[in-house]
Amino acid sequence: MPDVLIFGDTTRSPEMRHEVPLTIPDGFLYIEQNGKRHVVISSLEVPRVRELPNMGVLSWDELGWEELLAQGVHREKLYLHLAERGCGVLGVKQATVPPGFPVELADHLRASGVELTVDRQQFSLRRRVKNEEEIEGIRRAQRACEAAMDAIRDLLRRSDASGEELVLDGEPLTVERVKQRVNEVFNEHDAVADEFIVSHGPQSAVGHELGSGPIAPREPIIVDLWPRDRETGCHSDMTRTFCVGEPPEDLVEFHRLCKRALHEAIAACKAGAEGNLVFRGTCELFMEHGYKTQLNKDLGETLEEGFIHGLGHGVGLEVHEEPNLGLSTGNPMVAGDVITIEPGLYRPSFGGCRLEDILVVTESGVENLTDYPYDLAP
Repeated sequence: MPDVLIFGDTTRSPEMRHEVPLTIPDGFLYIEQNGKRHVVISSLEVPRVRELPNMGVLSWDELGWEELLAQGVHREKLYLHLAERGCGVLGVKQATVPPGFPVELADHLRASGVELTVDRQQFSLRRRVKNEEEIEGIRRAQRACEAAMDAIRDLLRRSDASGEELVLDGEPLTVERVKQRVNEVFNEHDAVADEFIVSHGPQSAVGHELGSGPIAPREPIIVDLWPRDRETGCHSDMTRTFCVGEPPEDLVEFHRLCKRALHEAIAACKAGAEGNLVFRGTCELFMEHGYKTQLNKDLGETLEEGFIHGLGHGVGLEVHEEPNLGLSTGNPMVAGDVITIEPGLYRPSFGGCRLEDILVVTESGVENLTDYPYDLAP
């Protein structure tokens, strides 16, 4: 069986973070050989890595980085030669690598006689079944989601909706004010998010539009949060739709159907279930009520109205990872997958509605990690 090579840091490479659950900001090499694990890493990180169970360490000092510098190797090229030396020490001749493996390093190792093969499926499967630490990290991130959603509802409830814009404490309630409060809550829960969605009115009909500007009464407000737990690097993902004041009839209908679709899809999920078939069930529900989906749109048509996206996706060290609940086939769920279900309906110039829960797949069904109401009224 080929060995495994991964190169990267643990803040940007989910493959590396899965194997080395520490925050290490500089790139290093991971080698897995016959079930034994090793890293080729700078001396700065050696003490922490040595604390990990069943992890061998080859330090740059052992591999002669100072000698390489003295020979004229540029500092930015050191990692190439140290990786080559690490593979030589361990006798690595053939290895599989993830799709994001650096091209420069792959070229260097191949030139030195190491045969490399990209295996996307293998590295996806390695991360599909979440371990206990990852599940706990996702739970913490989800609690941060729910606390932030509480804070948003509080802002919306306390707003004056008598004018054309919501007003809170004498100032317009803007998306920017809402996001500032959300970031405060995330920080209080030891979570962080680079971006998230608070879109309103026509903005809420535009895919991953992040949202901006003052919020108005009686318009849809889509809040989609995907914070990352700082300790584990794992994400959660949750969406709710709100409306301050009497909601338009179309939004009420969107919400009713999305809530029904969410519950029916959740009931269909378990180990062995095909994400494609669950997705098709949601499409059929929406099509019965006259909405466009990816199943009944014209070939080549860019879908902008109706159910315009997939039903869900895996979540973990990345916000979007396998499995996919969409048009693609041959991707059955496995026990230990963490997935979202997020049906939505949209209409340009009006807005949209989306509801999203996060679930752990089990042999007999799912455990819903989301404990939050679906009400349109905040």
